[in-house]
Amino acid sequence: MALYRVRTPLLLGSAVTILAGTLLSLVLPSGAVASVVALLPLVGLVGMLAALLVALPASRHLQVGEPVVVCSPVVGRWAALNSPATKVPSHGVRAYGQAYAIDLVHEPDDGARPGFGTGAAMRDVTEYPAFGQDVRAMVDGVVVTVHDRQRDHRARSSTAAVVYMMVEGMLRELGGPRFIVGNHVVVRSDDGVFALVAHLQRGSVTVREGDRVRAGQRVGACGNSGNSSEPHVHAQLMDRRSAWTGQGVPLAFADVAVEEGDPGVGLPANGERLTVMQQAPSADR
Repeated sequence: MALYRVRTPLLLGSAVTILAGTLLSLVLPSGAVASVVALLPLVGLVGMLAALLVALPASRHLQVGEPVVVCSPVVGRWAALNSPATKVPSHGVRAYGQAYAIDLVHEPDDGARPGFGTGAAMRDVTEYPAFGQDVRAMVDGVVVTVHDRQRDHRARSSTAAVVYMMVEGMLRELGGPRFIVGNHVVVRSDDGVFALVAHLQRGSVTVREGDRVRAGQRVGACGNSGNSSEPHVHAQLMDRRSAWTGQGVPLAFADVAVEEGDPGVGLPANGERLTVMQQAPSADR
Protein backbone atom coordinates (compact mmCIF):
# COMPACT_ATOMS: atom_id res chain seq x y z
CA MET A 1 0.00 0.00 0.00
CA ALA A 2 2.89 2.38 0.66
CA LEU A 3 4.10 2.06 -2.92
CA TYR A 4 0.52 2.42 -4.17
CA ARG A 5 0.24 5.75 -2.36
CA VAL A 6 3.30 7.16 -4.12
CA ARG A 7 2.40 5.78 -7.56
CA THR A 8 1.43 9.19 -8.93
CA PRO A 9 4.63 11.06 -7.99
CA LEU A 10 6.58 7.97 -9.08
CA LEU A 11 4.93 8.05 -12.50
CA LEU A 12 5.52 11.78 -12.84
CA GLY A 13 9.13 11.51 -11.70
CA SER A 14 9.72 8.64 -14.11
CA ALA A 15 8.29 10.65 -17.02
CA VAL A 16 10.52 13.61 -16.17
CA THR A 17 13.53 11.28 -15.91
CA ILE A 18 12.83 9.83 -19.36
CA LEU A 19 12.39 13.29 -20.88
CA ALA A 20 15.51 14.70 -19.21
CA GLY A 21 17.63 11.73 -20.21
CA THR A 22 16.45 11.89 -23.82
CA LEU A 23 17.06 15.63 -24.19
CA LEU A 24 20.44 15.62 -22.43
CA SER A 25 21.64 12.74 -24.58
CA LEU A 26 21.11 14.92 -27.62
CA VAL A 27 23.30 17.79 -26.39
CA LEU A 28 26.00 16.26 -24.19
CA PRO A 29 29.34 15.32 -25.76
CA SER A 30 30.48 11.72 -25.58
CA GLY A 31 32.05 10.75 -22.27
CA ALA A 32 31.41 9.33 -18.84
CA VAL A 33 28.65 11.83 -18.02
CA ALA A 34 26.88 11.12 -21.31
CA SER A 35 27.05 7.39 -20.62
CA VAL A 36 25.35 7.84 -17.26
CA VAL A 37 22.73 10.19 -18.69
CA ALA A 38 21.95 7.63 -21.40
CA LEU A 39 20.71 5.30 -18.66
CA LEU A 40 18.08 7.77 -17.38
CA PRO A 41 15.35 6.76 -19.86
CA LEU A 42 15.78 3.14 -18.78
CA VAL A 43 15.56 4.14 -15.12
CA GLY A 44 12.40 6.08 -15.90
CA LEU A 45 10.83 3.14 -17.71
CA VAL A 46 11.57 0.86 -14.76
CA GLY A 47 9.94 3.38 -12.41
CA MET A 48 6.84 3.61 -14.59
CA LEU A 49 6.56 -0.16 -14.84
CA ALA A 50 6.88 -0.53 -11.05
CA ALA A 51 4.14 2.05 -10.47
CA LEU A 52 1.77 0.41 -12.95
CA LEU A 53 2.41 -3.13 -11.68
CA VAL A 54 1.50 -1.98 -8.17
CA ALA A 55 -1.37 0.34 -9.06
CA LEU A 56 -3.45 -1.97 -11.22
CA PRO A 57 -3.86 -4.93 -8.85
CA ALA A 58 -3.88 -2.82 -5.67
CA SER A 59 -6.81 -0.68 -6.88
CA ARG A 60 -9.01 -3.81 -6.93
CA HIS A 61 -8.41 -4.49 -3.25
CA LEU A 62 -8.87 -1.04 -1.73
CA GLN A 63 -11.15 -1.06 1.29
CA VAL A 64 -14.26 1.08 0.94
CA GLY A 65 -16.03 2.29 4.07
CA GLU A 66 -19.42 3.89 4.55
CA PRO A 67 -19.75 7.46 3.24
CA VAL A 68 -18.74 10.16 5.68
CA VAL A 69 -21.62 12.62 6.08
CA VAL A 70 -20.43 16.20 5.75
CA CYS A 71 -21.86 19.66 5.27
CA SER A 72 -22.48 20.72 1.68
CA PRO A 73 -19.77 23.14 0.49
CA VAL A 74 -22.39 25.24 -1.32
CA VAL A 75 -25.78 26.83 -0.70
CA GLY A 76 -28.62 27.15 -3.18
CA ARG A 77 -29.41 25.07 -6.29
CA TRP A 78 -26.47 23.24 -7.88
CA ALA A 79 -26.08 20.45 -10.43
CA ALA A 80 -23.65 17.56 -10.07
CA LEU A 81 -20.96 16.62 -12.57
CA ASN A 82 -18.44 13.80 -12.21
CA SER A 83 -20.30 12.38 -9.24
CA PRO A 84 -19.33 9.20 -7.35
CA ALA A 85 -23.06 8.46 -7.17
CA THR A 86 -22.76 7.69 -10.90
CA LYS A 87 -19.38 5.98 -11.08
CA VAL A 88 -16.17 5.41 -9.12
CA PRO A 89 -13.61 6.76 -9.66
CA SER A 90 -15.80 9.76 -10.37
CA HIS A 91 -13.16 11.67 -12.34
CA GLY A 92 -11.86 8.61 -14.17
CA VAL A 93 -8.75 8.30 -11.99
CA ARG A 94 -7.92 7.72 -8.35
CA ALA A 95 -4.92 10.05 -8.47
CA TYR A 96 -4.84 13.06 -6.12
CA GLY A 97 -7.47 11.51 -3.82
CA GLN A 98 -10.21 12.08 -6.43
CA ALA A 99 -11.86 8.65 -6.38
CA TYR A 100 -15.04 9.98 -4.68
CA ALA A 101 -14.75 13.66 -5.61
CA ILE A 102 -17.76 15.59 -6.90
CA ASP A 103 -18.05 18.72 -9.05
CA LEU A 104 -20.91 21.15 -8.49
CA VAL A 105 -22.07 23.87 -10.91
CA HIS A 106 -24.49 26.59 -9.84
CA GLU A 107 -27.89 26.62 -11.56
CA PRO A 108 -30.09 29.01 -9.56
CA ASP A 109 -32.68 29.02 -12.36
CA ASP A 110 -33.10 26.98 -15.53
CA GLY A 111 -31.09 28.60 -18.30
CA ALA A 112 -29.01 30.75 -15.96
CA ARG A 113 -25.84 28.80 -16.71
CA PRO A 114 -24.42 29.32 -20.24
CA GLY A 115 -24.80 26.29 -22.43
CA PHE A 116 -21.77 24.42 -23.71
CA GLY A 117 -21.01 25.19 -27.35
CA THR A 118 -22.86 28.51 -27.34
CA GLY A 119 -21.24 31.92 -27.38
CA ALA A 120 -17.49 32.43 -27.23
CA ALA A 121 -15.20 29.41 -27.15
CA MET A 122 -13.58 30.81 -24.02
CA ARG A 123 -16.17 32.73 -22.04
CA ASP A 124 -15.58 35.31 -19.35
CA VAL A 125 -16.06 33.55 -16.00
CA THR A 126 -18.39 36.29 -14.75
CA GLU A 127 -21.02 34.97 -17.15
CA TYR A 128 -21.42 31.91 -14.92
CA PRO A 129 -23.64 32.19 -11.83
CA ALA A 130 -21.25 29.98 -9.84
CA PHE A 131 -18.41 32.49 -10.01
CA GLY A 132 -18.04 34.30 -6.69
CA GLN A 133 -20.54 32.14 -4.80
CA ASP A 134 -19.63 31.28 -1.21
CA VAL A 135 -17.77 28.02 -0.59
CA ARG A 136 -18.06 26.50 2.88
CA ALA A 137 -16.07 24.17 5.09
CA MET A 138 -17.52 20.67 4.98
CA VAL A 139 -16.33 19.63 8.44
CA ASP A 140 -15.43 20.96 11.86
CA GLY A 141 -11.68 21.02 12.15
CA VAL A 142 -8.38 22.77 11.57
CA VAL A 143 -7.23 24.31 8.30
CA VAL A 144 -4.05 22.51 7.22
CA THR A 145 -3.56 23.77 3.65
CA VAL A 146 -4.37 27.05 1.92
CA HIS A 147 -3.46 27.99 -1.65
CA ASP A 148 -4.87 31.22 -3.05
CA ARG A 149 -2.54 32.60 -5.74
CA GLN A 150 -3.56 31.09 -9.07
CA ARG A 151 -5.47 33.22 -11.54
CA ASP A 152 -9.02 32.52 -12.68
CA HIS A 153 -8.79 31.73 -16.39
CA ARG A 154 -11.56 31.89 -18.99
CA ALA A 155 -14.07 29.06 -19.23
CA ARG A 156 -13.50 26.38 -21.86
CA SER A 157 -16.95 26.37 -23.45
CA SER A 158 -16.48 24.64 -26.80
CA THR A 159 -15.06 21.32 -27.98
CA ALA A 160 -11.92 23.00 -29.33
CA ALA A 161 -11.44 24.84 -26.04
CA VAL A 162 -11.79 21.59 -24.06
CA VAL A 163 -9.14 19.96 -26.26
CA TYR A 164 -6.91 22.94 -25.46
CA MET A 165 -7.68 22.42 -21.75
CA MET A 166 -6.65 18.76 -21.97
CA VAL A 167 -3.28 19.70 -23.47
CA GLU A 168 -2.93 22.42 -20.86
CA GLY A 169 -3.79 19.86 -18.19
CA MET A 170 -0.86 17.67 -19.22
CA LEU A 171 1.45 20.60 -18.56
CA ARG A 172 -0.27 21.30 -15.24
CA GLU A 173 0.41 17.69 -14.24
CA LEU A 174 4.12 18.49 -14.21
CA GLY A 175 3.48 20.87 -11.31
CA GLY A 176 1.56 18.30 -9.30
CA PRO A 177 -1.91 18.40 -7.71
CA ARG A 178 -1.68 22.06 -6.69
CA PHE A 179 -1.85 23.11 -10.33
CA ILE A 180 -4.67 20.66 -11.05
CA VAL A 181 -7.02 21.63 -8.20
CA GLY A 182 -6.05 25.30 -8.35
CA ASN A 183 -6.74 27.50 -5.35
CA HIS A 184 -7.95 25.29 -2.53
CA VAL A 185 -8.45 24.78 1.19
CA VAL A 186 -7.95 21.54 3.12
CA VAL A 187 -9.48 21.06 6.59
CA ARG A 188 -8.52 18.19 8.90
CA SER A 189 -11.70 17.10 10.65
CA ASP A 190 -11.87 16.14 14.29
CA ASP A 191 -12.31 12.54 13.08
CA GLY A 192 -9.11 12.62 11.07
CA VAL A 193 -10.60 12.97 7.58
CA PHE A 194 -9.23 15.67 5.27
CA ALA A 195 -11.82 17.74 3.39
CA LEU A 196 -10.72 19.61 0.28
CA VAL A 197 -12.62 22.29 -1.66
CA ALA A 198 -10.97 23.43 -4.88
CA HIS A 199 -10.98 25.75 -7.94
CA LEU A 200 -11.51 28.72 -5.63
CA GLN A 201 -11.42 32.33 -6.79
CA ARG A 202 -8.04 33.98 -6.43
CA GLY A 203 -7.88 36.21 -3.35
CA SER A 204 -11.17 34.91 -1.93
CA VAL A 205 -9.88 32.57 0.80
CA THR A 206 -10.82 33.87 4.25
CA VAL A 207 -8.91 31.40 6.44
CA ARG A 208 -5.28 30.61 7.17
CA GLU A 209 -3.43 27.44 8.07
CA GLY A 210 -3.94 26.70 11.76
CA ASP A 211 -7.38 28.35 11.93
CA ARG A 212 -10.18 26.34 13.47
CA VAL A 213 -13.36 26.32 11.39
CA ARG A 214 -16.86 24.96 11.74
CA ALA A 215 -18.83 23.04 9.14
CA GLY A 216 -20.81 25.57 7.11
CA GLN A 217 -18.35 28.41 7.69
CA ARG A 218 -17.35 30.39 4.60
CA VAL A 219 -13.75 29.66 3.57
CA GLY A 220 -13.66 31.22 0.09
CA ALA A 221 -15.54 31.76 -3.15
CA CYS A 222 -16.10 29.68 -6.27
CA GLY A 223 -13.61 30.45 -9.01
CA ASN A 224 -12.09 28.92 -12.12
CA SER A 225 -8.50 28.25 -11.13
CA GLY A 226 -6.52 25.12 -11.93
CA ASN A 227 -7.68 22.47 -14.41
CA SER A 228 -11.25 23.69 -14.70
CA SER A 229 -13.55 24.06 -17.71
CA GLU A 230 -15.95 26.48 -16.01
CA PRO A 231 -16.50 27.98 -12.54
CA HIS A 232 -17.49 25.15 -10.22
CA VAL A 233 -16.76 23.72 -6.79
CA HIS A 234 -14.72 20.52 -6.56
CA ALA A 235 -15.17 18.73 -3.23
CA GLN A 236 -13.50 15.57 -1.95
CA LEU A 237 -12.48 13.75 1.22
CA MET A 238 -9.06 12.11 1.70
CA ASP A 239 -7.33 10.03 4.34
CA ARG A 240 -4.16 12.14 4.15
CA ARG A 241 -3.42 15.85 4.02
CA SER A 242 -1.49 15.64 0.77
CA ALA A 243 -3.29 14.94 -2.49
CA TRP A 244 -0.04 13.33 -3.66
CA THR A 245 -0.52 10.35 -1.35
CA GLY A 246 -4.07 10.67 0.01
CA GLN A 247 -6.71 8.12 -0.95
CA GLY A 248 -10.28 9.18 -1.60
CA VAL A 249 -12.94 8.68 1.08
CA PRO A 250 -16.66 8.29 0.17
CA LEU A 251 -18.86 11.23 1.17
CA ALA A 252 -22.49 12.27 1.39
CA PHE A 253 -24.05 15.63 2.17
CA ALA A 254 -26.29 16.36 5.13
CA ASP A 255 -29.54 18.35 4.85
CA VAL A 256 -29.72 18.48 1.05
CA ALA A 257 -32.72 17.97 -1.22
CA VAL A 258 -31.85 15.97 -4.34
CA GLU A 259 -34.12 16.51 -7.36
CA GLU A 260 -36.78 18.34 -5.33
CA GLY A 261 -36.98 15.54 -2.75
CA ASP A 262 -37.18 16.02 0.99
CA PRO A 263 -34.06 17.32 2.74
CA GLY A 264 -31.82 14.64 4.18
CA VAL A 265 -28.52 12.86 3.66
CA GLY A 266 -27.81 12.43 -0.02
CA LEU A 267 -25.53 12.84 -2.99
CA PRO A 268 -26.70 13.79 -6.49
CA ALA A 269 -25.73 11.68 -9.50
CA ASN A 270 -24.49 13.24 -12.72
CA GLY A 271 -27.00 15.80 -13.98
CA GLU A 272 -29.10 15.72 -10.83
CA ARG A 273 -29.63 18.88 -8.84
CA LEU A 274 -29.33 19.44 -5.14
CA THR A 275 -30.80 22.29 -3.17
CA VAL A 276 -29.22 23.46 0.07
CA MET A 277 -30.85 26.01 2.34
CA GLN A 278 -28.66 28.67 3.94
CA GLN A 279 -27.67 27.54 7.43
CA ALA A 280 -25.28 29.28 9.77
CA PRO A 281 -22.70 27.14 11.59
CA SER A 282 -24.18 25.67 14.76
CA ALA A 283 -23.19 27.58 17.89
CA ASP A 284 -22.60 24.37 19.85
CA ARG A 285 -19.91 23.09 17.49
